[in-house]
Amino acid sequence: MEPTQVYSVSDFQAVCNQIMETAFSGVVIEGEVASFKVNQGKFVFFDLKDEQSSVGCFMMKFALRFPLEDGMKVRVRAVPKLTNWGKFSLTVQAVMPVGEGNLKKSFELLKKKLTAEGLFAPEKKRPLPDNIARIGVVSSTQAAGYADFCKILNERWGGLEVQVAHTQVQGMVAADQIIKALNYFNERGEVQVIAVIRGGGSADDLAVFNDEALVRAIAASRIPVITGIGHEVDESLCDLAADVVASTPSNAAQMLSRDRKEVVAAIRGDIKRINILFNTEADKRISEIRDDVVRVGQDIVVRITTVENEIVAQRRILDQLNPEKVLKRGYALIRGEVAIDNVVEITTSMQEIKAKVIEVKERK
Repeated sequence: MEPTQVYSVSDFQAVCNQIMETAFSGVVIEGEVASFKVNQGKFVFFDLKDEQSSVGCFMMKFALRFPLEDGMKVRVRAVPKLTNWGKFSLTVQAVMPVGEGNLKKSFELLKKKLTAEGLFAPEKKRPLPDNIARIGVVSSTQAAGYADFCKILNERWGGLEVQVAHTQVQGMVAADQIIKALNYFNERGEVQVIAVIRGGGSADDLAVFNDEALVRAIAASRIPVITGIGHEVDESLCDLAADVVASTPSNAAQMLSRDRKEVVAAIRGDIKRINILFNTEADKRISEIRDDVVRVGQDIVVRITTVENEIVAQRRILDQLNPEKVLKRGYALIRGEVAIDNVVEITTSMQEIKAKVIEVKERK
């Protein structure tokens, strides 16, 4: 049968691309990198191959978020395309290494690059805020790691305000979702710290946390970031970029909250120490007051004794000057003007005498 539709070459190419884009929108393909190159610092070309076939790939340099080398096994998300020159290729939207060896090689290459930039410098790290009350969490709410995080958080203290941004935490779309969550918390500025958490998994599962754009987003966050990714032995570039690193999601919850039991025990200990200090100081003050009272009493006794002694001495003096005592010693008291023919009164201890003065003369 004769075809009824006649296409121009350009129209045919456009229709083919439309059909492929509809049928294979965001198709994910796995293969080995070959002939990798970057042109003009912004265009990336490589072949994706397996044992039997090969397909050309094209992408923009800014979309390349994992370092690639020939021989690496990768997974790409791409749209098939027929170029203007009649060549079939893949327009790559995202690429991620797969397999532990390839992931490790990509990890080391990117780590070296970002370390040279100073992205992981210790002086850039910020401590966790004091008295944390508002936490932003970036995680999959369906993941076991998130459940462990919430469980520990509630057991230890409770009452914290937790805002959660639900994202995927593995796969090729996860990095962009996590970046959007980080930007959301930074733009709103309502939380004191952002926790990026994900439980354990294989190297492929955790590969998203070595995404260059995500690592840079964590390093650029205005709000301090704590990561709790995988198990204790797992290390990601996101960990290196974060302000604080927890070994697991549960450990992140422990670092972000106080232990109710420890706080109560500390308060009880403080109360006990205050009571001991108070009693010690009270005993010390009582002892000091007792000593002061004793010293004051002793001073009073000394002063009383001194006064008594002075009184006794004065009494002795007065007693010695008592006219009666003088008279008893044989002396006499004469009253009146002592002149010839005058009568004077003479008092002795036993008698009162009136006598006429016959003679007065000066003693020599």
